[in-house]
Amino acid sequence: MNITDKYLTAIKTVRARRISTADSGPSPKEEEVNVIVEIPLLIDVEGIEQYTILCTPIDKLPMAVGFLFSEGVIDSLDDLSLMKECQDDPNVVRVKLKRGVPRIMDPGRNLVILSSCGACGTEEFSKKLETLPKVGDTLRIKHTMLRSAIKSISKDQPLFDACGGAHWVGIFDGNGKKLASAEDTGRHNALDKAIGKCLFAGVSTAGCWAVLSGRVSLEMVSKCTRAGIELIAAISAPTSLAVETAERCGITLCAFVRETRATVFTHQRRILCNKCYIGC
Repeated sequence: MNITDKYLTAIKTVRARRISTADSGPSPKEEEVNVIVEIPLLIDVEGIEQYTILCTPIDKLPMAVGFLFSEGVIDSLDDLSLMKECQDDPNVVRVKLKRGVPRIMDPGRNLVILSSCGACGTEEFSKKLETLPKVGDTLRIKHTMLRSAIKSISKDQPLFDACGGAHWVGIFDGNGKKLASAEDTGRHNALDKAIGKCLFAGVSTAGCWAVLSGRVSLEMVSKCTRAGIELIAAISAPTSLAVETAERCGITLCAFVRETRATVFTHQRRILCNKCYIGC
């Protein structure tokens, strides 16, 4: 297995038995199989809340800061006075906010915790969606950039190549330059990690676009909205709520993106194409 030391904690070798499902096939065979590791990561925000996220144990600090940013707990790294892994438990990230940073409990706080609420009623859920901001309208890309970005996925998936089971997210600027990428067993975790990496690098995600290896759910759109990401390009399908929310928040949503085609569901103007009406 050709993989760097960074990813060794994210892969575990287990014993399994390969069987044949053919009418007449070979006998069962014992083998060792690499599987992706999934752990509960606790993000402990002092005085606010604790969030437990099932994720792959790499890029844990970008994961934590990306999650807190994309869920609206913080507005930037400047809101943090402390963020570090716990010495006693590496699967715990301790976070402290600076004084004066708005807290979740404050009335009027524009905060949507879709990842962790899960139990709110229909009316409360609708109210949460209404608080999502609209993104800007600065991004314009050539249609050929979609093809190039999709091709880059296959070259940037060490975890998936080693054991499968990993989603990939890349964030690109208007020139098609990749700003950050991440893998995780969860689609939303990979997005948070990529956003977190941009924050740590001092790179704004506003006006950028994201490429996803999986499907597009409401949660993915809401995180992109918070990050100011104007376009989402995904290999797989969108959900109905994802399409509706992308339309309302001004995000261009592309799905079923392949080397020679893409299906654009919302706000087509950001994709410039000479052979169709997209971008006109």
